Amino acid sequence: MSDATAAPPTPPVPLTALLDRAELGLRQIAGPPADRGAVVHWVHTSEMADPYPYLLGGELLLSAGVLLSDPDAYVARIAAARGAALGFGVAPVYDTVPAGLAEACDRHGLPLLEVPPRTTFSAVARAVWRLMAEARHRELRRTAHAQQGLATAAARPDPVPAVLGQLAARLGGRAVLLTRDGAELSGAGPRPPAAAHGALLRLARVVGPARGADQDPGGPVADESAGMGAGTGTGTGAGAGAGDGTDAGAVGGAVGGRGGPAPASASDTAGGVRLSAYALGGGQGLVLGLATPAREAGDHTVAGVAVVLLSLLTAPHQGLDGAGRSAALVRLLLGAAPAEAAGLLGADRWTVVHARGGRPTPFAAPALGAALGSALVDRADDGTVRVLVPAGREVRAQPGWTLGVSDPVGPEDLAAADARAARALRRATAARAELVKHRGGGLTSLLSPEEAAAHARLRLAPLADSPVLVETLRGWLSLHGGWDRTAALLEVHRNTVRQRIARCAALLDEDLDDTDVRMELWFALRSAPEAR
Repeated sequence: MSDATAAPPTPPVPLTALLDRAELGLRQIAGPPADRGAVVHWVHTSEMADPYPYLLGGELLLSAGVLLSDPDAYVARIAAARGAALGFGVAPVYDTVPAGLAEACDRHGLPLLEVPPRTTFSAVARAVWRLMAEARHRELRRTAHAQQGLATAAARPDPVPAVLGQLAARLGGRAVLLTRDGAELSGAGPRPPAAAHGALLRLARVVGPARGADQDPGGPVADESAGMGAGTGTGTGAGAGAGDGTDAGAVGGAVGGRGGPAPASASDTAGGVRLSAYALGGGQGLVLGLATPAREAGDHTVAGVAVVLLSLLTAPHQGLDGAGRSAALVRLLLGAAPAEAAGLLGADRWTVVHARGGRPTPFAAPALGAALGSALVDRADDGTVRVLVPAGREVRAQPGWTLGVSDPVGPEDLAAADARAARALRRATAARAELVKHRGGGLTSLLSPEEAAAHARLRLAPLADSPVLVETLRGWLSLHGGWDRTAALLEVHRNTVRQRIARCAALLDEDLDDTDVRMELWFALRSAPEAR
């Protein structure tokens, strides 16, 4: 027998709805009143003397009492299996429901329904499936409307408060964005009583990773159980009951300090208010808190959509710093220096990334930026994607892309870093490498930039009037004298490369097969002003 939380992915049917079907003629004759919230997850017919091993929990068990001998033991086993109710068929075995069976159902708190002779068990099962289908249709329609409303709210100029307001209206309660320390950033809907509010803050401290940790925005949706109300949670944190979507063990472990990962979501009930907390993705340590008077089918789906939207809206590269990016752009257009505008973007030093490849879709470039941790993305007319990445973030190879990466620089050196990233991309393309990084330092650090530039001008003076020869020599040396790879880098024929290198050797009056000469020329090319 599985736990009752293993409910099917369909909405449960209230027992009252089944009793209201006049064509069935069902009548409750014992047990707690059906209007107290009893629900049916499925229907099972059994004439076993002990049905316990064959029940999952939440069933309306139908039986004619063929092997009924001890009503009290029989009902006790159904109650232990968490059966929803017992439907007893009158005829052909019994003419009336046995009095002992009714008394046992009263004792064990199990609703007992009388099934009249004219009603077949198949008709009862068909009615339950039909009610489930109707409830599922209502749930899908409700969640679809809620998703549309949330998506529209996310497109408003004030998206976070708008999404919270829409969520509160759809769920009929309070929706609040919290830090894991319990600080309220934004909220909508009526405030719950103080006891419920305190319990919600405790849930917020339990769920999700610490600030700065990585998390998939979709995680909270997948983490919670599909059960929707098979049980009732009580307490203020770790004691939520089965079927309420709370991983009680995980929550208890987090609260009790026993270690292990914190859950992505948790639920509880306090003061008659249903409480839920969902950790947002994006590594900001934010939590969506919900306080609603009840939980309906589809509420978790609606909350999951809100979690994804809020995760995207509050991620540093997507939402909260949008105003800073706009302000930086305005300042640049109005003539501000790059260093002044860069301060609004949240970093003092940057790495320039040039990329080619990816899928031919409008979303490829933004997706690359998101993978690299930056929304500062530009796609050039030739298909090259350029990304400004904060210097503290490591740039790694991305599937389907070829990357050239500059060294970290301040805002005043971004133009030079852009050129270095472009050269790194050309080298990566020629070498068929996924990623090539520009490396600074080395011998160039032994001289001041002015001294190195003066040496470079003197050493490369014979080539000063021919930028094509300089670029060919730079590419050829960077690829260790490889004719074919240099031709691929420069997109020319290999014979053209040979002719240009021969011309360089003649103008410089040097033997380019000499390792010392190559090293000296490479130092000069790296130190030339246009290379910096």
